[in-house]
Amino acid sequence: MEKFIGIQQLKGILKCFPRNMKFCFAYGSAAFKQMNNQSNNMVDLIFVVRNVNHWHAENLILNPKHYAQPLRFLGHRAIANVQETWGAKVYYNTLVKIGGGYTIKYGIVSEVSLIEDLLDWNDMYLAGRLHKPVKVLVEPDEYSQLPTALIQNLHSAVHAALLLLPQHFTEIEFYKTIAGLSYNGDFRMTFGENKEKVNNIVLSQLTYFKELYSPILQHFENYVDIPRSEKIAATCTQDTSPTAKIHHLNQLPRMPQVKLVRAWTQGPRSKDTEDCLRAIAYDPECSEILEECLKQIVWRSSITQSLKGIITAGFLKSVQYSAAKIMKMIQTSPQINSLPQTESGQNKVERIVATVKTQTQPKETDKRIE
Repeated sequence: MEKFIGIQQLKGILKCFPRNMKFCFAYGSAAFKQMNNQSNNMVDLIFVVRNVNHWHAENLILNPKHYAQPLRFLGHRAIANVQETWGAKVYYNTLVKIGGGYTIKYGIVSEVSLIEDLLDWNDMYLAGRLHKPVKVLVEPDEYSQLPTALIQNLHSAVHAALLLLPQHFTEIEFYKTIAGLSYNGDFRMTFGENKEKVNNIVLSQLTYFKELYSPILQHFENYVDIPRSEKIAATCTQDTSPTAKIHHLNQLPRMPQVKLVRAWTQGPRSKDTEDCLRAIAYDPECSEILEECLKQIVWRSSITQSLKGIITAGFLKSVQYSAAKIMKMIQTSPQINSLPQTESGQNKVERIVATVKTQTQPKETDKRIE
């Protein structure tokens, strides 16, 4: 991990920005090593702030050239309005050159918006980023709801992955399913992103995935058996009975549940959520229905956030950023055939986990962080 950019160097970057951040993390190929990616990568950062209006006002004084025209001249209120109204409520400044020779892309999101996405998966945008390992640069304080929401987001990812996977699977397939939740449906995966992105992330960061999910999986011991083995091909087993599926469906965030009910009732007609989820659990195509619902969430947020990026980054930077993505995709594609055999079939959402809990705990209890 430290071969790329270490924690101390990343924290040094924060000195260029207003200090009143509630949470901050780095992600992506500059923060973590990825397979087939040895280029000098842009540093991806997310700044979580209490008041986006105030933060942008301060940052416009410190770093006015980070903002594209005409928003730079329209002021912090216009910038905050664009951030909160369009897309996934994240405002990105990209291809920013700073001291130390770094090029960064940083996104600003309000604490409230991030918590909503973590708990409800309204966009699965930053929630999806946080399904994967990140480098935390600013820890949330003890009075924030963020720590609880961050842990709940990981619980939700496991519930979703178990529903998507079959009875038997490997540990590597389990983490690839989790990592793929926020990419499956992203229109950029059609053209502009390396098709092996999920595979490359998981295989090169497997140790970090295990560290991240080890305490979470302790709450799933009655549903999934993941052998403690260094072999990534070791077979895991899960209970795929309707009882187990009902439990997982009831633990999903609000937006996937809403999508599932609408899909099941063929429209927005009012129907009891619990009854619908129970019926879906007995449907042989339960995993396909859920996969399509999650795709819809990801597709919408990826489209709207990308369109917003044209405004927030400016046309020239948007073209430059997109061109860099496409070049990276082209450069890495020829290397796909050189991947080890254990990596074959990576693009399909496959197998999963567990033994079943005889009594389903209430949702409120299971979601509470102990």
